[in-house]
Amino acid sequence: MTERVVLAYSGGLDTSVAIGWIAEETGAEVVAVAVDVGQGGEDLETVRKRALACGAVEAVVADARDEYADQYCLPALQANALYMDRYPLVSALSRPLIAKHLTDAAKKHGATTVAHGCTGKGNDQVRFEVGIGALAPDLNVMAPVRDFAWTREKAIAWAEGRDLPIDVNKKSPYSIDQNVWGRAVETGFLEDIWNAPIEDVYSYTADPSVPREADELVLTFDKGVPVAIDGKAVTVLQAVEELNRRAGAQGVGRLDMVEDRLVGIKSREIYEAPGAMALITAHQELEDVTLERDAARFKRTVSQRWGELVYDGLWFSPLKDALDSFVAETQQHVTGDIRMKLHGGRAVVTGRSSQESLYDFNLATYDEGDTFDQGMAKGFVQLWGLPSKIAAKRNQQG
Repeated sequence: MTERVVLAYSGGLDTSVAIGWIAEETGAEVVAVAVDVGQGGEDLETVRKRALACGAVEAVVADARDEYADQYCLPALQANALYMDRYPLVSALSRPLIAKHLTDAAKKHGATTVAHGCTGKGNDQVRFEVGIGALAPDLNVMAPVRDFAWTREKAIAWAEGRDLPIDVNKKSPYSIDQNVWGRAVETGFLEDIWNAPIEDVYSYTADPSVPREADELVLTFDKGVPVAIDGKAVTVLQAVEELNRRAGAQGVGRLDMVEDRLVGIKSREIYEAPGAMALITAHQELEDVTLERDAARFKRTVSQRWGELVYDGLWFSPLKDALDSFVAETQQHVTGDIRMKLHGGRAVVTGRSSQESLYDFNLATYDEGDTFDQGMAKGFVQLWGLPSKIAAKRNQQG
């Protein structure tokens, strides 16, 4: 029986060339798998036909947009996950979902190997291979671009020599990865970290410096899930898509950062994540109203570690599973409305309302109706500071 290789297929030059190259070099049949996570561009049927024309024996295309939003973006939102306190894990979130579809296809089509088009300098090779190993430890992994030093020039020569149906002349000056949660841009002149990004880098966001009318909206959450915008019911995917449009039109969600890659190097990245950043901002604000103090403090620690695990390719790991349970528990009372103004590149919360609120007006007010017994505060302050006071006296005696 002929060996089969499942290839993560994007429809672009490298993975289109990989179909024929794998077949020629290994004698295996190639099954191409393309996954729609809201990246836009060509429709799935066009991508499927190209894979077949490039030599794939089967081409699987999956519309995974709702799956991605519900099972990957939503957990990131509920964790308030921002790698290095800034990056909402745009690329990192999609990789475990793609790995899942690759291993499912390998099982269905009897493949023994999974292939991807990642280089050896990035994080995605780790995310794919560690994810595949966790889901299907018996599968082999092949990475032609990394393991056989494929260059763009080699890929173009291969494609032209075999008349592959791909446009080898369309070359972006940037390396771009995008999905519904956001867009990542790198390489080209951006590799000089002194160079400022120019407007043609951006696609999801309008120039925030251009004067325009502000956009105000109300986001409704139910147990940490965005369920309505301005009173209109939405799915998670619809919430992200609408906020990509509305927050993006106000220039919200632009990030320019030098980040610490898992492979040990620093990399300059430009990100656009208008929907993700607006949603996380609103969700954090609602948690400030509904989470008890110590739970909220500890959750900030969990959020940071959760984001690091996902960035580092450990979505399918025991610690990530355990942290998921903690995050899920914290969402039981994160229900209510957040009013937000989108303007000038910022998403600013201007109002909060929740039946689960821990904010008590009568305790917080300094005006008439104050129910806080200030007489209790004197003894509390004395007891709270007692250990420090005793230690200070000892130190003075020394």
